This record gives sequence, structure tokens and C-alpha cells, in this order.
Amino acid sequence: MAEICANKILELEPENGAVYVLLTNIYAKCGRWEEVGRVKEMVMGRGVKKVPGCSLIEMNGEMHEFVAGDRTHESSDEIYAKMEEMGRALKLAGYAPDTAEVIFDICEEEKEDAVYRHSEKLAIAFGLLKSPAGAAIRVVKNLRMCSDCHNAVKLISAVYGRRLWCGIKRDSTTSAPLDARVMITGESFLFLFYS
Repeated sequence: MAEICANKILELEPENGAVYVLLTNIYAKCGRWEEVGRVKEMVMGRGVKKVPGCSLIEMNGEMHEFVAGDRTHESSDEIYAKMEEMGRALKLAGYAPDTAEVIFDICEEEKEDAVYRHSEKLAIAFGLLKSPAGAAIRVVKNLRMCSDCHNAVKLISAVYGRRLWCGIKRDSTTSAPLDARVMITGESFLFLFYS
């Protein structure tokens, strides 16, 4: 049913990148990897652009932007060292990576590595590095947060004793996890906070 709906939408809006992502996710959840590849080829062939997920954090009046796996930031080495420390601390607190939303036909270790480098985790690591102990950390995203990042952020808040605010630019696909406290500000942002 979802496949039929997605294909109908693509007939009406062949340039809508979100529909291709949805269709790819549907096929991946069903383990239909050949179909995932077919949709990706279709995206490339049609020149459709997918908006990359990114996270922004303001520090000392300057905005810092991160995308998944980003190593272009001037503090990249420090950030990844902090990520390693966070990973160890989170595992001690009971964290296990949730790779259910990874849509690539790769081994579990590679899936864990993929979720480990999501943009919000990089932004939070930067915030932990550059803000005083106990200070709140505010991150704004352009896309929803995956379940792994939601679970990790809850634990990071507890482990590091920080209040974490994750603002998500609202659109028709934005949803809030049930166990996050939600505050809606205006029409365009949804903030989740963890304390």
C-alpha cells in the first residue's frame, strides 16, 4: 500500500526528494535491497537533490554547522576524541546503538558506525567541549532525530548532567518522541529538551 502511494506521489511530484527517501526506507525495512538500489539510481538519473541532515549550535556568538560524518570543522580532532569518550560513557550507562533506521545493506558494525557520527551527536560533543560544565546545550536540526540519537541524547543529558535542547525545524514529517518533553515555539520550530 505504501509503495503504491509513494509511486502515485512520484507521478505528481517527480522532483520531491522526500518521497524517494520514504520509498527507500520502506524497501529497506522490508529487506528489498535491489529495490533500494533501483530507487537510488532513479534519484541519480533524475537529478533529484536530497536535503542533507544538519545540526547547528551557537557558541560564543558564532554558529557551527555539522553534517553526519563531518570532519571539516576546525575542532574536528577534538570533537571526535570527545565522541569516543561519550561512546565509552554511554556504553557504561547501558547504551546500545539502535540501527533499525539505517537503510544500507551493510554489516551491523558499519551500521553502528553510521549512527555514531550523526550530526546532532557531533554538535553535542562540540557543545560539551566548548561550554562551561553544567551549561545547557542547544542544537537546532533541519530534519527529525532518529530513534538512536533520541536515546543517546537522553543518556548524554544524564551522564554529563546537562540540559540538552534539540530544536527541529518543523515540516509535515516532524514528530516528537513520546518520552521527550516538548515545547513548541511559534509555527516553525519544535524543541525537545532532556534533563
